[in-house]
Amino acid sequence: MNESLKQYLDSEKQKSVEELINFLKIPSISADSKYQSEVRRGAQWLMDKLTSLELDTVDLYETPGHPIVFAEKIISPDYPTVLFYGHYDVQPPDPLNLWNTEPFNPTINKTDIHPDGAIFARGACDDKGQLYMQVKAVEALLKTDNLKCNIKFIYEGEEEIGSDHLDQFCMAHQDLLKSDVILICDTSILSNDTPTITTGLRGLSYVEVEVTGPNKDLHSGVYGGAVANPINILSKMIASMHDDKGKVTIPGFYDDVEVVSEQERALIQEAPFNLEEYKKEIGIPDILGEEGYSTFERTSIRPTLDVNGIWGGYIGEGAKTVLPAKAFAKISMRLVPFQDPDTITKLFVDYFTSIAPSSVSVEVRPHHGGRPAVTPIDSAAYRAAEAAMTESFGKRPLPMRSGGSIPIVAMFKEVLGTDSILMGFGLDSDSIHSPNEHFGLFNFYIGIETITSFLMKLANK
Repeated sequence: MNESLKQYLDSEKQKSVEELINFLKIPSISADSKYQSEVRRGAQWLMDKLTSLELDTVDLYETPGHPIVFAEKIISPDYPTVLFYGHYDVQPPDPLNLWNTEPFNPTINKTDIHPDGAIFARGACDDKGQLYMQVKAVEALLKTDNLKCNIKFIYEGEEEIGSDHLDQFCMAHQDLLKSDVILICDTSILSNDTPTITTGLRGLSYVEVEVTGPNKDLHSGVYGGAVANPINILSKMIASMHDDKGKVTIPGFYDDVEVVSEQERALIQEAPFNLEEYKKEIGIPDILGEEGYSTFERTSIRPTLDVNGIWGGYIGEGAKTVLPAKAFAKISMRLVPFQDPDTITKLFVDYFTSIAPSSVSVEVRPHHGGRPAVTPIDSAAYRAAEAAMTESFGKRPLPMRSGGSIPIVAMFKEVLGTDSILMGFGLDSDSIHSPNEHFGLFNFYIGIETITSFLMKLANK
């Protein structure tokens, strides 16, 4: 990286943070219809910023849901083309009482992991902070006349609700989105001392279940013991979905699971990991998971089933002796290659309804899902990403599979025929989707620097 570019990046640090803080103040919560106008305001904020870069095109594309922002700068047909992807929508901040600061009033505080400070706000890491690193990297190259790649941006407002309309947009605009590589910065590194590039993502099947007993809530003294309690039934059904070795009991659940080689499992074990620090960080006395696999393996190469929420009956203050008419749960299944989300969803529906006693009725409502994905590590783009991270961190990044899901990675490959580079800079401890989400200033700055370096190195491949 040349000296003028380094100086520009250093001079822009404070301004970059101030701009990100303004972006984070917008409560662009896609899951809640009350915030529809705020999601659109987030899209408009992005458009205004991209317009200020004097790109060739900045457009807002309407969808049946939230809009998609597209922009591009085409310099030469001889240059490689990079498509940046990110999302400007965020998760709901609930429960609000567990936040130490206001979720949409960004605050910078120091932590043990982030001694230089971190921005605390909903969306700080997932994904506004990481999306904005891309914008600032392109800005730096444009302002210093160092951009030797064609650039395209596609930023959506529905990632947190399953990217319902992104595949339709991509199918309708394949020529517009044509590129040599897609760069996604919505993942994490192992630690600030151990850079990693994500090379695999788990897929997802997400369902909501409803168990119904009597036609109305009943007095538990009058009817208890004679009428099925939907909460009791649901709890037993959920508990039966794992055996005593931590395996999911749905018939056929593991039929298509990729068998990972012993060589790759050995590589996974090379990543630095301290079990005691892991337990201390999230406040648990011990770990629990599928027998025969390490913690890293359980969260990357093995499928899972987890209850994300469960409710029913009376949950207000004080006591109310009620036998509820209904009980509900939201359940997600993380999938690995080569599991198909539609197949897994059907297996779940068939099994869950089959284990319900005749005293209740059961309904399963599938929500969004996504396919798992594995990205190549022998491409020119991966080598450029690896070299850029090595330069900025001072050590070579490890290729790592992630436990999270970004369904659009498989969709991009299927629809656009383009591989993605998953080069994020968050930490697993940054509390994404949780109260007190944050993003380290070190990570924000080094992310901008690394993406800038990546574009320069890709241009020279």
